Amino acid sequence: MLEVVRPGDRLYRAVRDVYTATGRPAAVARPASTPEVVEALRFARDAGGPLSVRSGGHGISSVATNVEGTVIDLGLLNSVERIGDDLVRIGPGARWGDVAAALHPWGLAISSGDSGDVGVGGLATTGGVGLMGRAHGLTIDHLVAAEVVTADGTVRRVDAEQDPDLFWAIRGAGANVGIVTSLDFRADRVPVVGRATLQYRVDDVARFLRAWGETVEAAPREISAFLYLMGGEFALATIVYAGDDPQGAGRAFGPFTAVAPVLGQQAQLVPYAGVVTATHAPHRGQQGATTHTGLAVHLDEPITARLADLAGSGAVEMLQIRSTGGAINDVARDATAYAHRHQNFSVTAVSSMPFDEAWERVWPMMDGLYLSFETSFSTELLEAAFPPATLSRLRDIKRRVDPDDVFNQNFPVATPVSR
Repeated sequence: MLEVVRPGDRLYRAVRDVYTATGRPAAVARPASTPEVVEALRFARDAGGPLSVRSGGHGISSVATNVEGTVIDLGLLNSVERIGDDLVRIGPGARWGDVAAALHPWGLAISSGDSGDVGVGGLATTGGVGLMGRAHGLTIDHLVAAEVVTADGTVRRVDAEQDPDLFWAIRGAGANVGIVTSLDFRADRVPVVGRATLQYRVDDVARFLRAWGETVEAAPREISAFLYLMGGEFALATIVYAGDDPQGAGRAFGPFTAVAPVLGQQAQLVPYAGVVTATHAPHRGQQGATTHTGLAVHLDEPITARLADLAGSGAVEMLQIRSTGGAINDVARDATAYAHRHQNFSVTAVSSMPFDEAWERVWPMMDGLYLSFETSFSTELLEAAFPPATLSRLRDIKRRVDPDDVFNQNFPVATPVSR
């Protein structure tokens, strides 16, 4: 029987919010099976009002909760099972840290983000810029099949042969076309990885970022690197070598110690599960923030100069720069609804206060958008997330599988108007 939690119920406080926002939904449906997802969708459509679909509730955009609407919480669909030699079937409500822990005894891993508390469903239908991305691609690049409930309540099995258009769409725009209830991935054989953490003193932000970018692009594909710049004077880096060769990892890590003065460093071989550990901390809107984001081909002089100005303006608390490139860029841009296959970096600025005006000086330097890291919405941003040919194809599929625009909370492609 479908569990529905309402205001006043004992569980309501535990399920109303997400990591980045508090909510007041009229009902939170918690399906434990695909038939119950169908029932939950019918319940939500009959109730009217906003509809949010939640996997882990960690998303920056805060669309996994609402006010006076229905939330379909997929957290109970959290199984991880091995269905073949390197094939695994994962529920959308599983957390990536738990997935990594489950896959490790099999010698397998799937590149995901930098937090083990992120839910599988949201990340695996948007992109998945992770700490093994340059070696193994986006998370969506490992998706080989999925089960999807579309707006009319139909359960569809999709892959490259069965409904290939819908399979294309869920790999980059899944929230717009249905509710994914299980995902089949081809995992990589990665028993352990090399992980280095470095702390830098930053004396010249622009020069530091250019050196960082050049070092990342020159690194072997086994290397993926995430940089966190705080206040323009201090930076942290997490660098992952996707392999179990300590000498190879050491050689690959070496150039990163020359980017800027190093205040502290550590390197070791660890299971991938040790890189993305799930804490299962409750979501209470504790990380409310404004974020703006864009993609960049290189961290060249024009971009780094603008980013240095932004970092020194006091308008943002952190700049995060994730490496893309490598295997991510091997995939044709029209192969998935995520079409950004030539950029080498994802840049995100974070602040506790709005900083639209400060970001406007950086945005013209960007080349595309990864929508999961953006808290605002406009037609311009929609078109940056989905280039013209991609958006046209996506809208055609949307009209076929969701003509009533039921799934419209996450960058609504059918109604590109400012909100």
